[in-house]
Amino acid sequence: MALDWGGLPASLNLGITAFLFVAHLLVAARALTRANRAPASRAAWVAVIMLAPLVGMVAYLLLGETSIGRARVERIEHAYQRMPSADDEANAPRMVADHAASLFALAGSINGAHAVGGNRIALLGARDCPADQPKRDCLAAIDALVADIEQARESVHIAFYIWLDDHAGGRVADAVAAAAKRGVACRVMVDAFGSRAFIAGDRWKQLGAAGVKLLRTLDDINRLQHIAFSRMDLRDHRKIVVIDNAVAYCGSQNCADAEFRVKAAYAPWIDLLLRCEGPVVRQIQFLFLSGWIPETGEPGLERYPDAAAPARFAEDAIALAFETGPITRANAMSDMFVACVYAARRELVIVTPYFVPDESILRAICAAPRRGVATRIVFPQRNDSWLVGQACRSAYADLLRCGVEIHEYPLGLLHSKAMTVDGGIALIGSANMDRRSLDLNFENNLLIADERVVSAIRARQDAYLSMSHRVLLEKVEAWPFTARLVQNAVAMMSPVL
Repeated sequence: MALDWGGLPASLNLGITAFLFVAHLLVAARALTRANRAPASRAAWVAVIMLAPLVGMVAYLLLGETSIGRARVERIEHAYQRMPSADDEANAPRMVADHAASLFALAGSINGAHAVGGNRIALLGARDCPADQPKRDCLAAIDALVADIEQARESVHIAFYIWLDDHAGGRVADAVAAAAKRGVACRVMVDAFGSRAFIAGDRWKQLGAAGVKLLRTLDDINRLQHIAFSRMDLRDHRKIVVIDNAVAYCGSQNCADAEFRVKAAYAPWIDLLLRCEGPVVRQIQFLFLSGWIPETGEPGLERYPDAAAPARFAEDAIALAFETGPITRANAMSDMFVACVYAARRELVIVTPYFVPDESILRAICAAPRRGVATRIVFPQRNDSWLVGQACRSAYADLLRCGVEIHEYPLGLLHSKAMTVDGGIALIGSANMDRRSLDLNFENNLLIADERVVSAIRARQDAYLSMSHRVLLEKVEAWPFTARLVQNAVAMMSPVL
């Protein structure tokens, strides 16, 4: 029976109905046969498409696939072929513990690099711990970054998901503009969505007028020609700064004040930022250029990571920088999280703001306490994403019954992403434990094996724990039926978030 489309002739009604019926089946078939998709994701999308045919089809066409366009993939692959390998066998570490070696092997397989030793890595932040510590940590990190930019002589390369024109963002912009005016080659790339207000404002014009080369990444994803079988909301979530090929910054911190005025209701935003020197800087430079060169086509940069031989440092921290995203192999970031969890023998501490894990991550974390690993996770008490917050809490009962300690941080948006293993290994960067970071966004992370560095990160995690409230199983089991219904309903659809 044909649907009635507003008094159109019967033959046209029949034609439209037949077209939609065929389109409905084709989209459902596409969702079922799409490569590199978990069964839960297939089931969720097919359910959406079948239960809400028109809305489901439109949603799938807009959000169901992670393609960034064939032309962009070809540009990225071509850039990778022209750039020198991120590998650095000359700086291979002298000795790596067996369980750490396997993690570095997995991380290195993502981008083709190997762990490097001779690095000096510092966690930035204030040394004391007053009530306004998050703000002080943010200011200390920005102070260090601005100081290094002011000393730059050759190049400043910056990539941020969010750059705001506030006190911190303005200081960094002024420092970069001043560096460009004195002849330093400055390149800035920001995500077209995350930094849209900054791009539209005076600071962007200031940087351009000073001679800074600017790039808005993924700014064409929402054009009509990219709608079919491509997500409109893919993002460049990387946070990278490389100065003079000698100093690099990475972590969870965007270029903004802790007050984070675009979402001030959840402030302060609490982050981690690392300052790196040594051979790992070359790898981080590679990650920046792998995003810059395909989009700009700027000539002469292919060999840039080799422009200077990074110095080795006596601290000898072992590290490996890697990136994941829509063009890396499927499940690369999920595999790293799972491997780190299973590598823990005594202690596992996880801090993440957005926890919508796939089944493999959730099961790995649940198994950790049963293997005798003291496992603690810290989440923000209030999440800036209601959907993510609900999906996260749907996992509480499962985690708690397995012996995982859950703590909620009440003093702001705990935005840090840090996993520490047995006090000697850390995974730090931009990636969250949610579908976006696992499958959709471009992310950069740093795997570190060094007791001194990891001790500093553990101390920061302990500071979060000291201010957090522990969540007890009895409390979770006492949540009202409506709350559990909403949480589980949202979690069931997490593969399509």
